[in-house]
Amino acid sequence: MRAFDRLQLGLHFYNARGIARRYFVVNGFDGALTMLGLITGFQFADQVALETVIAACLGAAVALGVSGLSSAYLSESAERQRALSELEAAMVTDLSDSAHARAARTVPFLVALINGVSPVLLCLIIISPLWLARAGVALPLAPLPMALATAFVCIFGLGVFLGRVGGTSWLWSGIKTLAIALCTVLIIVLL
Repeated sequence: MRAFDRLQLGLHFYNARGIARRYFVVNGFDGALTMLGLITGFQFADQVALETVIAACLGAAVALGVSGLSSAYLSESAERQRALSELEAAMVTDLSDSAHARAARTVPFLVALINGVSPVLLCLIIISPLWLARAGVALPLAPLPMALATAFVCIFGLGVFLGRVGGTSWLWSGIKTLAIALCTVLIIVLL
C-alpha cells in the first residue's frame, strides 16, 4: 500500500472515531438501561432465584450484542458503499482497489464491533455483583440492590464520558444520564 493510500485509510478511520464513539455510548446506554430495567423488575417481583436473574440478564446482553453488531454492520456497510459509489460516479473511475474501498469494507466492521461489544460489556459489569454473590463473595448490599447501584454508576459514567467528549460539564452530563435512569426505575415501579 502506498503512503498516500495509507494516509487516506487513516483519515477514514479517524473520521469513523466519532461514529464509533456515538455507537459505543448509544448501545452501551441501551445495555445499561436494559439491565437496570430487568434488575428493577426482579427486585420488585416475588422471590426469584439468582440463577434465573443471571440467565435472563445474560440472554438480554447477548441479544443486545448481536443486535448491535449486525444492525451497525448492515447500516454502516450500506452507507459506506453508497458513499463509495457516489465518489466513483463523480470521479468517473473504479475505486475498488483504493483506500476508500478498503475503508468501505473495514470501517463498518470496526464500528459494528464497538456497537456490539459496548452493551455486552456494560451488561456484564452491571450483573457482576450477581455472579459474585452466587460465588459466595460478601457484598455491601444484597445482590440485586448492588447490581442496581452498579447500573447507576455505569450510567453516570456514560454521562461523564459524554460531558468530556462534548467539552461540557462532566458532572452535569452525568447527572442528566442518572436522571434518565431514575425516571426509568420510577416508570417501572409505577407500572
